[in-house]
Amino acid sequence: MISALSKQPDKTCDLTITIPKKRVLKAYDKTVEKLAKEVEIKGFRKGKAPKKIVEKRLDKSRVYEEVLKELITEVYLEAVKEHQLKPIVNPQIQVTSMEEGKDWVIKAVTCELPEVNLGKYKEVARKVLAVEKIWVPGKEEPDQEGQDPSQPQKREKQLAKILEALQKSVKLKIPPLLIENEVSRMLSRLLDQTSRLGLSVEQYLASAGKTSDQIREEYQKTAADQIGMELILSAIADKEGIKVKDEEVEAMIKAVPDEKARQSADTPAQRAYIRQLLRKRAVIDNLLKL
Repeated sequence: MISALSKQPDKTCDLTITIPKKRVLKAYDKTVEKLAKEVEIKGFRKGKAPKKIVEKRLDKSRVYEEVLKELITEVYLEAVKEHQLKPIVNPQIQVTSMEEGKDWVIKAVTCELPEVNLGKYKEVARKVLAVEKIWVPGKEEPDQEGQDPSQPQKREKQLAKILEALQKSVKLKIPPLLIENEVSRMLSRLLDQTSRLGLSVEQYLASAGKTSDQIREEYQKTAADQIGMELILSAIADKEGIKVKDEEVEAMIKAVPDEKARQSADTPAQRAYIRQLLRKRAVIDNLLKL
């Protein structure tokens, strides 16, 4: 296998992978052997017919589809290891060349975690909090509103303004592939929701007075904002060395009142999600205390 890497400033990674024809042939023979076990040919026990006879009975396009499926995963993982990449999304695969008897060429596009330049994020947050403390005519008196940031409404208001200011000040380039992946998930959720309501997507769009292009544009902006904010908060957590202890995760799981829900939360994937949630909460608490 031969691979070439082109990495963009936003951490988008383009991999061009050439699969030697010898490796293709080896995978082809292996696939034929596997499929031969499923073919029944008169005069032979199932799976015992000679390879040449089996090949004539098999749909060659189906065989090559199976070969491609097997090889793509193998060569992609090898290329990732070779170039020491750390992908955060599944790759988009495009077959460039797949001629019989020749080397195959595929292109895999993925991305790594983008760089986040936080700048003077603490100063940005402090300025927002300082402005919030200034009383002007028309605003509630400090003694009426109170100065305790734990008050839910005030806390949410302060947090929203801090996050908005950070999004404007922090330098960050989000890979388009990352945004498109999130948009696809959002569209998939929309499809599920409309289906449960007994509506088609077209009917939903008509009732909302929007086109599919408008919905996609809205989702792209929402996805970019959400991903950007998650990356910023994660970068702050890294910079400040914020970690979540196992005991904290355990305590949150035990706090779930429903036993069935508690059991569902006690899985590796859910534990990782809870850890991420607690880490994010710690970052937000720190920002509000600056």
